[in-house]
Amino acid sequence: QVQLVESGGGLVQAGGSLRLSCAASGRTDRTHAMGWFRQAPGKEQEFVSTISWSDRSKFYADTVKGRFTITIDNAKSTVYLQMNSLTAEDTAVYYCAASRPNCGTYGCRAPYEYDYWGQGTQVTVSS
Repeated sequence: QVQLVESGGGLVQAGGSLRLSCAASGRTDRTHAMGWFRQAPGKEQEFVSTISWSDRSKFYADTVKGRFTITIDNAKSTVYLQMNSLTAEDTAVYYCAASRPNCGTYGCRAPYEYDYWGQGTQVTVSS
């Protein structure tokens, strides 16, 4: 129903920046928001950020607030994650996801509120 293709990951020096992209296709009109999650080696998956298609309301995890910016281009059906001031703690596989038509209690900040997931893109920050 919805397909997601991620790009933009890579190796970057600490303090540097990367921009991740996630191109969505299919019935995105049946999803409420796009989100980013990440999983570092040996750690659990964590929420990073989310943005709604309609009003572009945004939420960020405390760990990335002030450094990361999520944006969405409705015409291109693409969501972006601009990552600045990167540290080694940001090293992870980053996944974009498309939510269900309506999010529940956790406001599109929980993995179970997402129906579709991208393949993941590796972000490695060197010290």
